[in-house]
Amino acid sequence: MPRPRKINMAPAEVRDWLKEALRDSGWSGYERITEDLNAKLQEEGIELQIGKSAVHEYGQEYREFVKYQEQASQWAESWMTDNGLEEEAQRHNVLFQMLTTLAFKFMQQEMGKENGEIDPRELHFIGKMMKDVMASSGIREKLMDDERGRIALKAKEEAAGDMAKAATQLGMTAETVEAIREQILFGGKR
Repeated sequence: MPRPRKINMAPAEVRDWLKEALRDSGWSGYERITEDLNAKLQEEGIELQIGKSAVHEYGQEYREFVKYQEQASQWAESWMTDNGLEEEAQRHNVLFQMLTTLAFKFMQQEMGKENGEIDPRELHFIGKMMKDVMASSGIREKLMDDERGRIALKAKEEAAGDMAKAATQLGMTAETVEAIREQILFGGKR
């Protein structure tokens, strides 16, 4: 079992400070950040010295994590918006971010192993988890209802078009054709 990294031995509030410092610096200035980190640890009375290379490695990993989290969040928001689920997107944004974070951590862990490959069976479990969340949130049902409604409307429009063509060929007036068309499309509720 590998030794824990020194950064992971620092208290959570110090790691949170480090993450904020990395973001605020634009992922640069690692030497200054390392000095500030070690000074902070010393102020806290923690006998731990962390090297610049460890801070740089942690910073690069955290930067990748933030990038993937933002990409996943943008994808989820875009997908939900494209499917007319803006309100669902707001309610489930936190849940999707949590899942994204877990998936990223898992993939990072798997890539860090000796052969650096992700077992497809493990990806299956991530996919299943996402599917279960979607099903539990009602997204899937809404998509299916919307699709059924779209298909039904399209069928009505085609039937109304066919009827209008036939009625015109039989010599009915434009007003009569339109009235029949509206009856088919809207059931007289317009």
